[in-house]
Amino acid sequence: MASSNGRLSDKIVLITAAAQGIGKATAIACAREGAQVIATDINTEKLKELDVQERIKTCFLDVTDGEAIKTFAAEIEKVDVLFNCAGLVLPGNILECTEKDWDVSFDINVKSMYRLSKEILPKMIEKGQGSIINMSSVASSTMGVPNRFAYCTTKAAVIGFTKSIAADFISKGIRCNAVCPCTIYTPSLQERINAYPDPEKALANFIARQKMGRLGTPEEVAELVVFLASDDSRLVTGQAINIDGGWLLSG
Repeated sequence: MASSNGRLSDKIVLITAAAQGIGKATAIACAREGAQVIATDINTEKLKELDVQERIKTCFLDVTDGEAIKTFAAEIEKVDVLFNCAGLVLPGNILECTEKDWDVSFDINVKSMYRLSKEILPKMIEKGQGSIINMSSVASSTMGVPNRFAYCTTKAAVIGFTKSIAADFISKGIRCNAVCPCTIYTPSLQERINAYPDPEKALANFIARQKMGRLGTPEEVAELVVFLASDDSRLVTGQAINIDGGWLLSG
């Protein structure tokens, strides 16, 4: 675990999909750095595990429910950092992707960010500063990954979404960036691995495409999010930052 430098002292950080994986690791990392964290998810049982952490308040929030988000946001006076972490990975190419798969992928991976950002951004503008951090993927506009048609498309859209907000509100003190991880070993990844006919082979295949010979950890991505949330990154906006273990390196 990294040591605390108080980089997020006095900041309020709102995180979606915080019950496990990258969202949970980020909630813990931000609290460690002095932030007051609002950790949200639909998985209330897993979310309860964060209740024992200092400076973390947990709350049920369905990122696909626009009215619920409006009500939720209206009760929050201030947000310094919004981490749009919620996401969904569905397999298949375009011929295998149903219209329902397409719609739910965009609803969770992109439209949820629209809903949250639209409600939280005015609060940031009022304070004259804020950092929005969006979960994209190295499997986006940078590269295509086989059998991830809907996922790659939505994650490319997140980058466009990020750059647009950054350009529109840079003069208002708002920064907006995207993080683009490689394959990260999370509970959701393990669930997908378990669904393969041969889970051991599936895990080996995921590892084989990582040039470092291992999968990333949620904590490693969380440290990048902390940087983007902090004033250490005050000159960084409109960026899609790869944290890919060298996946994009040739050879």
